[in-house]
Amino acid sequence: MDARAGTGGRKRSATVRVARWSALHPWRAIVGWLVFVALCLGGGIAVGLNSATSEDFRVGEAGRAEALAAEGGVQLRPTEQVLIRSASGPLDEAAADAAVKDVTARMRVLPEVASVAEPVRSADGRALRVQVELNGSEQEDQEHVPPLQAQTEKVAKAHPGLVIEETGDASVSKGVSDQRGEDLAFSEAITLPITLITLAVVFGSVVMVGVPVLLAITSIMATMGLAMVASHLLPDTGVGMSMILLIGMAVGVDYTLFYLKREREERARAGGRLTSEALVEAAAATAGRAIVVSGLAVIVSTTALFLARDVIFDSLATGTILVVAVAVVSSVTVLPALLVKLGRRTERRAAKRVAQGKSVREYGENKPGRAYGEKGPGRVWHALLTPARKHPALTLGVSVLVMLGLALPALDMNLKNPARDSFSREIPAMKGYDRLLAAFPELRVRHLVVVRAKASQADEVRQALRELDREAKADPLFTARSTGEQGSGGSGTQVARSSEEQGSGGSGTQVVRSSEEQGSGGSGTQVVRSSEEQGSGGSDTQVVRSSEEQGSGGSGTQVVRSSEEQGACGFSTPAAHSSEEQRSSSSGTQVVRSSEEQRTRGTGTPVTHSSAKQTPTAPLLRSSEDRRTTTLELNSRHATYSKQAEASLDRLRHRHIPATIGKLSGLPGVETAVTGEVARGVDYVEHQNGKLPLVLGFLLLMTFAMTVHAFRSVVLGLLGVGLNLLSAASALGLLVLVFQGRWAEDLLSFVSLDGISSRVPLFLFVILFGLSMDYQVFVVSRIREAALNGVPTRQAVLDGIASSAKVVTSAALVMVTVFASFVMLHILEMKQMGFVLAAAVLLDAFVIRVMILPAALLLLGRATWWPSGAVRRAQERSAPRREGPDGGVSIGPGRAHPEESFERHSKPGSVPHSG
Repeated sequence: MDARAGTGGRKRSATVRVARWSALHPWRAIVGWLVFVALCLGGGIAVGLNSATSEDFRVGEAGRAEALAAEGGVQLRPTEQVLIRSASGPLDEAAADAAVKDVTARMRVLPEVASVAEPVRSADGRALRVQVELNGSEQEDQEHVPPLQAQTEKVAKAHPGLVIEETGDASVSKGVSDQRGEDLAFSEAITLPITLITLAVVFGSVVMVGVPVLLAITSIMATMGLAMVASHLLPDTGVGMSMILLIGMAVGVDYTLFYLKREREERARAGGRLTSEALVEAAAATAGRAIVVSGLAVIVSTTALFLARDVIFDSLATGTILVVAVAVVSSVTVLPALLVKLGRRTERRAAKRVAQGKSVREYGENKPGRAYGEKGPGRVWHALLTPARKHPALTLGVSVLVMLGLALPALDMNLKNPARDSFSREIPAMKGYDRLLAAFPELRVRHLVVVRAKASQADEVRQALRELDREAKADPLFTARSTGEQGSGGSGTQVARSSEEQGSGGSGTQVVRSSEEQGSGGSGTQVVRSSEEQGSGGSDTQVVRSSEEQGSGGSGTQVVRSSEEQGACGFSTPAAHSSEEQRSSSSGTQVVRSSEEQRTRGTGTPVTHSSAKQTPTAPLLRSSEDRRTTTLELNSRHATYSKQAEASLDRLRHRHIPATIGKLSGLPGVETAVTGEVARGVDYVEHQNGKLPLVLGFLLLMTFAMTVHAFRSVVLGLLGVGLNLLSAASALGLLVLVFQGRWAEDLLSFVSLDGISSRVPLFLFVILFGLSMDYQVFVVSRIREAALNGVPTRQAVLDGIASSAKVVTSAALVMVTVFASFVMLHILEMKQMGFVLAAAVLLDAFVIRVMILPAALLLLGRATWWPSGAVRRAQERSAPRREGPDGGVSIGPGRAHPEESFERHSKPGSVPHSG
């Protein structure tokens, strides 16, 4: 048949032509779809998944610092900590000594291990930690850590009198990855049955329930394969597959649901006078077109994520675009074929019942020959629409005020980059992490200062970094101690510690510093330190520092440090430090540190419990082999997501570095940058905030342009933008209310960051703008369809919303179910994404589409369609037909003749029913 046949000379759209071919060749379409899914999945498995590397995540100054450090080979390497402690009471030194030796011996022989540091003792003496540095990159952590964990378990079994556990970067990453997989399985277990129940209520047919679920699952399978292929262009960050499942099930079921409902409506209205092929084609002309338009809207909106120039958003966007595109393809290709096969089955059953003299139950909601919408809304929707119908202005005003009230908390939104502290405590490594920080709070935050200069400037750089180290350690944001500890005075000045600072150790220990360390040049300055600062070691321990470390050049100057400041537990063991950071020897035990091991205190000393060190305060400097790149590690005791941690970074970047390394700015080629977990988070949030106006502007422009193109109405375009902003703002307000505070922590099982994940708002705007176009397109399409058939705008609004209410509500419930299931996951960011999307969809479906949209359209009247005159002309043409010879109404209030809808697709020999 010609493409123009049966359509009054108008050329069929591509959607209708594809649906018609699928309906005429159902088995070809079904087999072709299955082959497509198999090829996508097989191709993806064949090429494999290309994961993002650490270079892909670099953003801002922190990213620049990481690049400089990596170029010099002095970057922060993945580390594991083996924590050895007593279950209760003091630590058994002999048992701990044996456990340390066992751990060290086992770890050193593993090919995954780069180095094993000396044990470090906690301030209270009840715990030891052994730091293990891994080979390879951060992306290889999860592959490298299992052998280490296996050895730690063996050590724990061999020493039952101690509690021995492992935690660190790699073990936490592996725990999070394993938990994510379990969470996704749990989400599927919840989502699938609820989706089936929802669809069963909508269709009342087990067979019809299976169609949306089957297409959604096969679409997800095909998309996963395509995503693997696409990852070789845009690397996967681990969140892409989660997004494919999240969005794929939602839109896959929704698109199929819209198509199925329209096909059933056409079948009910035709009263058995149209073939299954004709019914599918009729549904394709309306619902099929709406699916394509809404799918394109989601895709175009999601492309805005690429403007963020972020590898995580690239991964999210890729997964979302692919799964929506595949869902649209399945809805306009294989779905018509399935509907034809099911329709023929229904027709055969009906014919069989007629042959047996049995009655045939009408298929659908409306009686044969009745134009759709003539039945009117059900009781529930009649009640819900009553406020907008009777009092549109009041309904609009109250509804908007309520939504704005929900949005108010969003004004206090504090964006954070989720840190390790936010991970679920059901991960064993996170429990160990908490216990590690309880014993060693200084490990909570690490700032890495990276300086690159000429090799000839290495000495000046190291000297400036030592000065920076002293300034930072005098800052309460780094030391978490009183201001009396912030520095020493001039010559002859003593700084005494209060009894609270002293703790329980022996008083009277003196720390004699060289003039450079004192910062005053006075060689006689003494700093009196308390036993808390000393730790639990003996007060007799001495650390003899060389002239380079002292900075004063005085060869005879001695620095007497307490045990905590020395980093040794203090068993009268002198440690000699050379001018190249502890490489020369003196009498007593020697601590040997290579350039690659300086920050971990080396492994040259026999590892025994009695020689275990306390937290070191000597500058943790590392230099590249070519001496061009030098790093300094600074620690802070504050939580990574706390304001104090961010303040320490800000002070480091804007006060301490300019006052120290900034003096080298006159030297050519000196580059300085700071990285670390806090720096990455702060720079990432700043990066996202900088991109948000661009992304949001693109979204608003595209939403407006696509709405105007779809409905030829500038008014609807502006209205759509406003409603999307309103629903997004209200959802963000609810998100802040629940997750930024602490009252819901136990209820939803999360640890509050006192803020919102920085990726969530941007992700919400993009996804919600796309998904809300689904409802906008399907609802307004029904309204416009009625208006173009001559129905007055007021009646078209009420009929269009009533006729689409059940399917839109069902689709919203499916989406809310999928999104809400993510609230029960463990990963905080996924919880927030699931919650905010579920809230946004609920508000959009039940407040925006039921209260605000109809009220606004009723108030606008014909102005809704400005500047298009198509609706006005259609209503003017239909006005004479609606009036009978006596001025009465011949068919109904504004209804076009139902015969006109069926003349094109009637079965041969059938006569259109006049009703």
